[in-house]
Amino acid sequence: MDTSRIYEEFPAPDYRGAQEQALSDIKAAFDAGNDVVLVRAPTGSGKSLLARAIAGCARRAGSGDPTAPARAYYTTPQVSQLDDVAGDRLLDDLSIIRGKNNYSCILPGETDTPVNQAPCAREREFDCEVKHRCPYFSDRTIAANQSIAAMTLAYFMQTAGSDVFGTRDVVVIDEAHGLGNWAEMYATIDLGPDTVPFWDDAEPPAIDDLDDAVEYADYLGTLADRRLEELRGNAELTPEEVAARDRLNELRSDLNWFAEEYRDPEASTTWVVDQPDGEGTRVTIKPMSPERYLNHTVWERGQKFALLSATILNKEAFCATVGLDPDTVALVEVPHTFPVENRPLYDIAQGKMTYEHRDETLPGIARSVVRIMQHHPDEKGLIHCHSYAIQDQLYALLSDFGVDSRLRTHDSDDRDGQLGAWKRADDPDVFLSVKMEEALDLEGDSCRWQVLCKAPYPNTRDSRVAHRLEEGQWGWYYRAALRTVIQACGRVVRAPEDYGATYLADSSLLDLFERARHDMPDWFRDQVDRMTAPGLPAFAPGEALGGQSSATTRRRSRRSRSRSSGSSSENHPLSDVWD
Repeated sequence: MDTSRIYEEFPAPDYRGAQEQALSDIKAAFDAGNDVVLVRAPTGSGKSLLARAIAGCARRAGSGDPTAPARAYYTTPQVSQLDDVAGDRLLDDLSIIRGKNNYSCILPGETDTPVNQAPCAREREFDCEVKHRCPYFSDRTIAANQSIAAMTLAYFMQTAGSDVFGTRDVVVIDEAHGLGNWAEMYATIDLGPDTVPFWDDAEPPAIDDLDDAVEYADYLGTLADRRLEELRGNAELTPEEVAARDRLNELRSDLNWFAEEYRDPEASTTWVVDQPDGEGTRVTIKPMSPERYLNHTVWERGQKFALLSATILNKEAFCATVGLDPDTVALVEVPHTFPVENRPLYDIAQGKMTYEHRDETLPGIARSVVRIMQHHPDEKGLIHCHSYAIQDQLYALLSDFGVDSRLRTHDSDDRDGQLGAWKRADDPDVFLSVKMEEALDLEGDSCRWQVLCKAPYPNTRDSRVAHRLEEGQWGWYYRAALRTVIQACGRVVRAPEDYGATYLADSSLLDLFERARHDMPDWFRDQVDRMTAPGLPAFAPGEALGGQSSATTRRRSRRSRSRSSGSSSENHPLSDVWD
């Protein structure tokens, strides 16, 4: 890594805010001998541009020792973040590669077939005459040979050990605050009708402990091997058989890893197992400390690492969750250059939004939302509903007040489409969202105000969360919620001249600020210290319609929720953050 190039590799024509100082601090941190540099940079500070400058310092192929790793990876957990990079002309030299299912085959008669189900995946020894023009293999070849290969964290982890994407000199991870949680999520083994192709022939007994789980995993592994042998005997597979084969390979790999880790006395991974509905139902096997998983999929993939986020709140705690030695890790703090008065927090707390208090609190929140709509009659707003249950209840209450003609909603199937339609619309509509606290850019008139309905604590029904709290890891619990709140607060103020208000409706948010104050970045603590009660107009729903009439027929359709039968997603510790 040649950090002397960090300024010339910065892709913008000039610096904004504290970017130049940030590059200087990052350079100094690497020059001091640190293998990993954490960059805590607030929303709107241009993290992607900083990331590009760091990646540009990677050793160039062909210089020096030909066996030494060269070039760089750029990766992010968020698909939307990668989409933003793809659309940024300042980052057009990043070579983006996505998973096979994002590309379509170009063979005649197969143009509606994703590459992961194309003839090359279905037929043994299939010789594709147009492989050199295949959009997936073309992008993969380009990314493998260019200076900076860009991909999602999921694809990056999946390609660990591949000949195509081997070790590089520099790895840059954007939006890295949830790296430990993402690793736990990717490493989780979910056994159910949708993940085990032969589930009807192998429904589990009652799984009472990890010994039972290992025994069941061994049994499934044996059945998976038999089924794979049967599929290998077919000269050609149907698309359904290809999908089954891929699931079987993934299943066998996961089960073997779990069994080996559990039986290895030297392994550091702690496991928990859930089967909440008993014999014959879904089983979830979850790692508590995925250090070995991250070591293979991330830390062995590079020599120097830069991890960027607005919400890496505690260096030592972060290092502990991802298996890093804090003595080889530096933290660079990038100051916030957006005026604090442009990003105010307002206290409209109506009570607690825990499950047992929700029915008492939500009517007050609904009335406050109407008053906020009156206060912002011509400006778009965003409501962070936290869950679809809250979204449904809040929509019903607001409809009773007659303001639903100004509302938009989404469900789990059409979230991106409804979000895009709301952003494109000129009307001052209010979007009732679920799990959109991160990776959402609402600069300018896209949105001028937002409401946080509930403190986003991790789900205590998840066994990993319960296990940590039993061990007294309350600091982790509060930091997890604080990260999401800070991420949410950054959605509506994206530039120094931008402005937007955030209203806090759950009294538990105020309690969170007290408990996690020592982990707050200085710039967010300034926001909290300036928090006041807003001067809202008296409750008058007719004045909340933004110039519309209550008889307006421009109603937003309500779609049925898409729920996977027997899914354990509601018990996932990240269910409060990601869908």
